Amino acid sequence: MIHAENLSVSYGDLRALADVDLDVADGEFVTVVGPSGCGKTTLLRTIGGLEEPTTGEVTVDGDPPAVAQSAARLGFVFQEHTLLPWKTAIENVTFLRRMAGKDADSAGARDLLATTGLDGFEDARPSELSGGMKQRVAIARAIHLGADVLLMDEPFGELDEITRDEMSVEILRLWRENRKTVVFVTHSVPEAVFLGDRCLVVAADTEGDPTADGAPGRVVAEFDVDLPRPRDESVFGSEAFGAQVARVRGALHGDT
Repeated sequence: MIHAENLSVSYGDLRALADVDLDVADGEFVTVVGPSGCGKTTLLRTIGGLEEPTTGEVTVDGDPPAVAQSAARLGFVFQEHTLLPWKTAIENVTFLRRMAGKDADSAGARDLLATTGLDGFEDARPSELSGGMKQRVAIARAIHLGADVLLMDEPFGELDEITRDEMSVEILRLWRENRKTVVFVTHSVPEAVFLGDRCLVVAADTEGDPTADGAPGRVVAEFDVDLPRPRDESVFGSEAFGAQVARVRGALHGDT
């Protein structure tokens, strides 16, 4: 589904991302975790066609990202919900689909809002919704677009810990029902482990001369998340979950 080979992205003399090889299978949920400034978002934006590779290539189902994006096969969910403030929840959900020239499917949009816990809020505007509710609308909008791939960049970053946990459970339920291919960027190691089939650890490469080459982000480790599905809040207290989180944190901090 998603293939990247020898992918590097530079901004002038600054290398943001270097030598990334990546394959994400159809229907797979892959999380990307790392510190701020390590290239996680650059990787996601390049997969989504919002940034151009400096070297290497990336394809989505065999096509350049720009082609997949123009065909509405890519859906984005950002840290900021980017809802249109003058539109109601249901109008926001159907907006991207209308822009892509597809039937808005208002009944389907209402069903999605109901499954995300927003039954009765279809006519509410963003100013009337909490942060978690706004993100639910943004997620419903991306799914309603009918995209094959969901690219999610810290979508729960502005939420409190309890709401983040609730939203993580919610996104897994929606993923099971819709079985999209998901690449999910986060700063949170527990979140990355809880959500993913696989977890990629991205870190800035400080080897060599940082003044000449910058500190580009690289995939420094990759883990298969060996936790059974479906997952709910009970996973957080399990020994297996704690062990997996410790492994990922070790890689993130350079432990061998």
